[in-house]
Amino acid sequence: MRLALYQPDIPQNTGTILRLAACLGVAVDVIGPTGFDMTDRALRRAGLDYLDHVAIVRHETFELFDEVRRANASVAHTADPRLILLSSHAGTAYHQFRFEQSDILMLGRESAGAPVSVHNAADARVRIPMMPGLRSLNIAVAAALVLGEALRQTDGFPVDRSGP
Repeated sequence: MRLALYQPDIPQNTGTILRLAACLGVAVDVIGPTGFDMTDRALRRAGLDYLDHVAIVRHETFELFDEVRRANASVAHTADPRLILLSSHAGTAYHQFRFEQSDILMLGRESAGAPVSVHNAADARVRIPMMPGLRSLNIAVAAALVLGEALRQTDGFPVDRSGP
């Protein structure tokens, strides 16, 4: 399971998502361009002390990300990992979707979502059911909800050795 951030433009949200990913042992793909300085130095300066605990792969464009996604599957002789786009325009509610361990959960830009080309490239799109008239959740909250369900379904949570 992986998270992918499509051209994130709010550094605080990206930091929260990276912390979530570190705590749950999930890698993150960041697809540029970002709306802020995404260097390790800038992230550390922003107080992201979890940076050493999360695998981050940066991609200059969506097309390069998609090439890497497909190439990695080819090298491993597996099917392409499914790209699952979180979108308020999707027809399927995330809790009704059947996730797989190799899925990549993609979140669009906070300011504009994902373009049609990304929607078209996605293998599936899921939404978070909300009250009528409300637009969307904070992107980090959305990531936590859907990632939590995906990890639950695939038994992908880290093993808790801390005891009862």
